[in-house]
Amino acid sequence: MGDGAGAEHSGHYFRRFAGLAFVAFATLLLYAPSPALAHGIGGRDAAFVAATKGPDLLPFMYLGAKHMVTGYDHLLFIFGVIFFLYRLRDVLIYVTLFSIGHSITLLAGVLLKIDVNPYLVDAIIGLSVAYKAFDNLGGFKSVFGVQPNNKIAVAGFGLIHGFGLATKLQSLRLNGDGLVANMVGFNIGVEIGQLIALAIFLVIMVSWRRSASFERYAVAANALILMAGFMLIEYQLAGYFGAGKV
Repeated sequence: MGDGAGAEHSGHYFRRFAGLAFVAFATLLLYAPSPALAHGIGGRDAAFVAATKGPDLLPFMYLGAKHMVTGYDHLLFIFGVIFFLYRLRDVLIYVTLFSIGHSITLLAGVLLKIDVNPYLVDAIIGLSVAYKAFDNLGGFKSVFGVQPNNKIAVAGFGLIHGFGLATKLQSLRLNGDGLVANMVGFNIGVEIGQLIALAIFLVIMVSWRRSASFERYAVAANALILMAGFMLIEYQLAGYFGAGKV
């Protein structure tokens, strides 16, 4: 009896912690010193890419996974997507649509050398974060009286996120020898990183939803995501117009 009560007590505090952990995480994003770090590749990683000649699959898989798990703009969007998805089947459908979208444009952007402005792409990625939070808050129904098709929206924004990944790779000195294999490896790594992040998010959400705090903080959490999305948009547009003046 005592053990059961203790387990229930511990579970209660864990669920409260899960909710508070996300709110703290989202708040931290609001005060992050540089949104440009959301999915940049620099330092030793950039030097490695520049020095690579020929296929080097495993290191590029590692870089792809690292890129995703540290890319908080991508992670915020994914978190927003699954926030109110209660069935694993729905989670898999939406994440698959997002993955297909960003895989297409990541590979096409790099291999076909499709040139897009990184500031504008990242601004639209910020918009995707704000869009999903606004949707989670019921904004489209209450303000516009319509509900967009979420599957189309997630797949479409997946294409934009893929271009965001591609622009960061395009800014590096990529060697044409082994490029296809390395980009495939990088993309596989992105998917692995996404699965790792998704597993963590699902553990948090399953636990948090069992707590009364979920209903109390769900609106606040999505409001924070919405604010973070607008901050990402503002930062990237400032960079775009600032760069245009140089």
